Amino acid sequence: MLLSMTGHGEAHGQHETLAVSVELRTINSRYFKLSLRSSEQFNSLENHLETLLKRHIKRGTVQLNLRIQREPTAADFPINEAVLAGYWQQLDAIGRRLNVDQPPRLDSLLQLPGVVGDPAQRSDLFATAWPLIQRTVEQALEHLDQMRQQEGRAMADDLKENCDVVRRQLDQVEQRVPHVAAAYRTRLLERLNTLLAEFQVSAEPADVVREVGIFAERSDIAEEVVRLRSHLDQFADIMQSPESAGRKLEFVVQEMFREANTIGSKGSDPQIASAVVEIKSAIERMREMVQNVE
Repeated sequence: MLLSMTGHGEAHGQHETLAVSVELRTINSRYFKLSLRSSEQFNSLENHLETLLKRHIKRGTVQLNLRIQREPTAADFPINEAVLAGYWQQLDAIGRRLNVDQPPRLDSLLQLPGVVGDPAQRSDLFATAWPLIQRTVEQALEHLDQMRQQEGRAMADDLKENCDVVRRQLDQVEQRVPHVAAAYRTRLLERLNTLLAEFQVSAEPADVVREVGIFAERSDIAEEVVRLRSHLDQFADIMQSPESAGRKLEFVVQEMFREANTIGSKGSDPQIASAVVEIKSAIERMREMVQNVE
C-alpha cells in the first residue's frame, strides 16, 4: 500500500480547564524531520511528540502546530511563604529604624520577585497536559493518514498506467529487434554493391555475414529487455507490499532508467529509438511520482 508524504490533519481536545488544538502538515523529504510550533513552555514536548509521530510517519517533513489553552487556577500561582516572610521582616525592620508606624502592605509584597510562582514553571504541567495532547495528536494523525492513503491510491493508479506504457513499448521493441539485423544487412549490401561496382572488385559472402554478425552482437538488447521487464515486476510487487516503500521504488526506477538508456544506445534503429523515448518519458514520470511516496 502506497502512502503519500503530503497530507493534512487536525484535531481538537478538551478536558476540564485544558484545551488542545493540533494541526499537522506533511511534505516530501528524504528523511524524517519535525518542525514544532508551540508556546515556549511546551517546547520540552518535542522529543515525546517526535517519538509519537515516528510510529506513523517514516519519512518526510512534519509541521506540527500545537496550541494549548489553560484556564488559570489558584494552584497556578503558589505563594512562597518563606520569601514573603523574608520581605516582610526586612521591610518591618527598616520601618522601625525610620520610625514608620505603617506596616508593610501584603498586596505590595505579592508583586515582588519570587513571592508568587510562575504558572509556566509548574513541574506537574507536563504530566497533567500530556495525556490530552497525546490523544489529540493521535486523532490528527488518523485524519492525516486518511488523506495520505487517498493520495497514495491515486499515485498507485498513475504508476500502474506508466508501467503499462513501458510494457507496451517494450513489446514493440521486441517485435522490431529481429528486423534490425536484416535491415542492416540490406543497407550494408547496398553500400557494398555501390562501392564494388565503382572500383570493380568483389567481396566474399563470409565477410558480409561476419560484419552483420558483429553488428547483431553489438546491438543485441535482449538482456536489457529482460532486466527491464524484471524491474517492472519488482516495482509491481513493492507497490503491493503491506508497508509503503518509497525508497525501494526510487531504487527500482533508477535501475529501469539505466536499462532504458542502454537499450536506446544499442538499439541502432529509428523505431526502437522512438519507443525508448516513450519508455524514458514514462519512467521519468514515475521517478517524479515515487519521490512523494513514503
